[in-house]
Amino acid sequence: MWDAVPGPLRADDSREISGYALRARVGEGGMGTVYLSHTRGGHPVALKVIRREYARSPAFRERFAREVAAARRVSGYHLVPVVDHDAEGPLPWLATHYVPGLPLDTVLDAYGPLPTAAVLRLTGCLADALHAVHTAGVIHRDIKPGNLLLAASGPWLLDFGIARPAGTRTLTTAGRLVGSPKNMSPEHALGRRLTPASDVFTLGLLAAEAATGQHPYGRGHGLAVAARIAGTDREPPCLDHHPEPLRRVLGLCLAARPEDRPTAADVAELCRRALGTDEGREPRDFDGWLPDPVASAVARIETATRPRPSSYTPTYVPTARDPLAVDWPRRVRRTPGAD
Repeated sequence: MWDAVPGPLRADDSREISGYALRARVGEGGMGTVYLSHTRGGHPVALKVIRREYARSPAFRERFAREVAAARRVSGYHLVPVVDHDAEGPLPWLATHYVPGLPLDTVLDAYGPLPTAAVLRLTGCLADALHAVHTAGVIHRDIKPGNLLLAASGPWLLDFGIARPAGTRTLTTAGRLVGSPKNMSPEHALGRRLTPASDVFTLGLLAAEAATGQHPYGRGHGLAVAARIAGTDREPPCLDHHPEPLRRVLGLCLAARPEDRPTAADVAELCRRALGTDEGREPRDFDGWLPDPVASAVARIETATRPRPSSYTPTYVPTARDPLAVDWPRRVRRTPGAD
């Protein structure tokens, strides 16, 4: 959803949401706008404000509440944590820890595909993140390049906008399946019940695209690509341009039948082994993991958004026994405007 150093606010943008001063525009997507703000302690947060037309829909508010509930159930490495929210106000919003990084789709468009070692590293870390998601009983359902941030601290999975607990009915919007057509599993494209294996398939799609800059099911309109994905049992993707050992990981993730795919934990282990053979480094050793042009762009974002003291006026001062007086990334605030 964001692609560069946060830009200035527009004339029609709010300057404050529930005690958060909006500092800059991070980006804009189909469901809303993301702003840069800071907690009173100076920690940067990404505050996602939902569009007014969606806020008028009770069905959308229910879905947004699911997003918050799902995000609060999940924690782990490489998952961007939720720190605050309001699902009932005039404009629902969600605040997460701000990661100074670039979305993978922006990186691919601006700088081209990533080196194989970087792809194995981000795939393994994202698989670890999905393992935490699945362990919490949640399916993400929207693993795509736009939802993966590349930062100096590694790759970070975000946007639980269509995440749902495993076993619940498929959510739809205006009679259509929720999700990104080019980044669906075969069962998702066919409207069937989803399991964690669906996320593993879309992880394979993301990794394949990261390595070559091309979608493994070719070009075209999203629905046309989704149709090819749906028929992958007849025409599997061509992975000839992907080097080993990445090709083996991709082949397993992109198996047509969900039961034939490895678990997210299995994928993480495969990537760890491949990295050990390839470069002798730990998967979470992120020293120099990004190509120099990408690392420089990320450094500019870090400089523009580094923590700074806030000008907020506290409405109260939490005591040592106050549950709000804990390290901010590990909590969801329950009192608007408090930090």
